[in-house]
Amino acid sequence: MNEQLRFPPVAGIPLLAGGAWLWTGSTAGALAFILMLPVGASLFASGFALLLWAGDRRITQIMALAGLLGTLALPLLVVGLGLGSGLFLSALAAASALSAGSAALHQTAAIPGVPEPEPNLRLWASVALDEMVLGAEQLTSGLPAGGAARRMADEVQEAMDLYRSRGWLDDPRSYHLDPPPGLDPQIEAARSGRIAYEHLRFESGYAPHDDEPGRERWLGLEPARTAHAYLLRHPTGNRPWIICTNGYRMGLAGIDLRAFGHYYNHLGLNVLIPVLPLHGPRRTGRRSGDGFLGGEVLDTLHGEAQAVWDIRRMIGWVRDQGAPSVGVTGLSLGGYTTALLASVEPDLACVVAGIPVADLARIFWRHGPPLQLEYLAHLGIDQARVTELLTVVSPLALEPCVPFEGRLIFGGTADRLVTPDHIRDLSAHWGNPQTLWYPGGHLSFRMDPNVQNTVDALLRETKLCI
Repeated sequence: MNEQLRFPPVAGIPLLAGGAWLWTGSTAGALAFILMLPVGASLFASGFALLLWAGDRRITQIMALAGLLGTLALPLLVVGLGLGSGLFLSALAAASALSAGSAALHQTAAIPGVPEPEPNLRLWASVALDEMVLGAEQLTSGLPAGGAARRMADEVQEAMDLYRSRGWLDDPRSYHLDPPPGLDPQIEAARSGRIAYEHLRFESGYAPHDDEPGRERWLGLEPARTAHAYLLRHPTGNRPWIICTNGYRMGLAGIDLRAFGHYYNHLGLNVLIPVLPLHGPRRTGRRSGDGFLGGEVLDTLHGEAQAVWDIRRMIGWVRDQGAPSVGVTGLSLGGYTTALLASVEPDLACVVAGIPVADLARIFWRHGPPLQLEYLAHLGIDQARVTELLTVVSPLALEPCVPFEGRLIFGGTADRLVTPDHIRDLSAHWGNPQTLWYPGGHLSFRMDPNVQNTVDALLRETKLCI
């Protein structure tokens, strides 16, 4: 681990930036001060906190988020304050965001088995981007509290007893029922900007086991009961298919088609993009993904179980279309689902787990609000218990069905959302197949051409594409 200073000098940048924003706002009138207060106060407060209490991950997250907002405010600053002042304040905000990336990276201990990234401006920017996302989630997400937390604690204990008695914790594969064959989905032509695609939907038919805790609540989430997917398929040729699973907060056609369109446009594959439960057109909250990782342990468990069920039904349909071979890939939460799917669905040509979560409980306990986590522990819900309960949907508890040479994992050495230990642990569980490390954060893999080139090479080696 890097040497940690008691009073990090980098804290001076957001302190200066916040002070400049607050001072300028106070001299530009009441309206300007009110508008500039959130960014200025957040920068100053996070800089002060970093100076005195370095080590709390929430500090750099808020600093990065405020820095981004201040940078994006450049046009408004120029209109309201003039070109010179606008550029100066926006530059200070951008420097604060980079400082957050630098501080977060410096405070992170080396992870055994993971290459150490070389600090540079580009790496700080990619880490800052991750921190911004986490800062936004910190302000808008939480865990069950009060009566909901007590009810969840009872559900977790009841589920643990049931799963043990059924043998599902010892044999997680037995938890997953095989879906029925003969899918006949509704398919409609659609467009997203210039992209023409097909929208597939059907009644999922998934239901938790009859006596599972949380069953009725999950079945009451009406939008999740209809499965959706986006299709890109060529009109000619009996081509292989690739199943591409969206990440957390994705599931929208405009995002997913652009994220995975490469396989259709450049490799000539037919592409099917399933929408995870509670995402996109299946969402039940204001934002795509609300409720999937919201702290309701049984909802997360049932969401993953249904995701695998739905995708297996879609794979059955793809094979009914005459697909000569099928491969699977996914990003982030979709990487987790893909890894789980590859341990349940037989006869897949290859699996590519991109920036994958490997342990959902680890994600909860890294990013959850500390006081709420402490309260859950008081109720008997700790990380170890949740890890054990989620065994039935954990890719670390099942063996992959895909041949060793058809497995690929890639991840960032400085990822702040899905920390590199997830990639390391999944790779070890899979027998250390080809694992590509790129120097960057969670969202910066697109900037490293070696990632896509390596994925494409695997698809060619496994005969998924020419």
